[in-house]
Amino acid sequence: MTDTVKNNKLSQILAPIALEFKALDEVIRIRLASKVVLIDQISTYIIQAGGKRVRPALLLLVAKALTNKPETPHALEMAAVVEFIHTATLLHDDVVDESTLRRGRETANAAFGNAASVLVGDFLYSRAFQMMIGPNDLRVMQILSDATNTIAEGEVLQLLNLNDPEVDEESYLQVIRYKTAKLFEASAELGAVLANADNTVREQAAAFGRHIGTAFQLMDDLLDYTANAAQMGKNAGDDLREGKPTLPLIYLLENGSAAERLLVREAIEQIHELPEDIFTQILQAVQISGALDYTKAAAKREVNLALACLQDFPQNEATSVLHALCEYSLARQT
Repeated sequence: MTDTVKNNKLSQILAPIALEFKALDEVIRIRLASKVVLIDQISTYIIQAGGKRVRPALLLLVAKALTNKPETPHALEMAAVVEFIHTATLLHDDVVDESTLRRGRETANAAFGNAASVLVGDFLYSRAFQMMIGPNDLRVMQILSDATNTIAEGEVLQLLNLNDPEVDEESYLQVIRYKTAKLFEASAELGAVLANADNTVREQAAAFGRHIGTAFQLMDDLLDYTANAAQMGKNAGDDLREGKPTLPLIYLLENGSAAERLLVREAIEQIHELPEDIFTQILQAVQISGALDYTKAAAKREVNLALACLQDFPQNEATSVLHALCEYSLARQT
């Protein structure tokens, strides 16, 4: 991995679609408009919080790579749909997880209350479904409706895994594929559909999204033990404090000392607030056990699989950006 990629910010990598992103912002602004004041307030609050917008970027980049044209019909609208679905899941996630910090600021539920956050999340879902009929293509409807259903299943699977130290790596990866990678997959596949790609290329695009989405989540798991709140935009160690058995913890449970395994099991099973000294002990154990190297290696495997999916894509600027996104997913610090 080059130092250039390590030092590049995501905005620099996505510079070739900066104009599309600007146009996307306008679509989002218009489509979020509501006569209900509270919806406008919360929608504006969460959109202004920013975010990487990697999912809509995947849609726009895949469409651009496969058509080699500056604009693909319906691409901006469908990119907004993807962002609305993602934002709705974040609103609901923060309520379920009782989170108070996201993207470096108060979560919507902390600022406006749980009820308002859930209901505005529902508004974003329903607005997304209003918009997805725009291309008049049943394939678009199927991809997005399947994705939202799978994401919901992933949320429930994660809920079932909470405070369960028996969760193994395969069970955890299933949650990632459902809850996180599925929308990456849908975004990339939609880009191929809007570009009128054949079924083989469409499947390659979907697989690309699935693998890079899995890599992004695995790196999030790693960063939860290495980054501070200023870097991550959320509280470090949130996963552990919420009793979520992510891959670094699963590795430690399988490879740590007897004392470390016992400590982690008790921390995952805890139903009360985790004492800071216990958290510090587990953090240190994770960092010296090889768990983080193991997690990064897993992310690297997913990135290599993603890159393999791009072999038959046209060689152009958009495809180069997709390659750079793969490298960024491993090098990022936020």
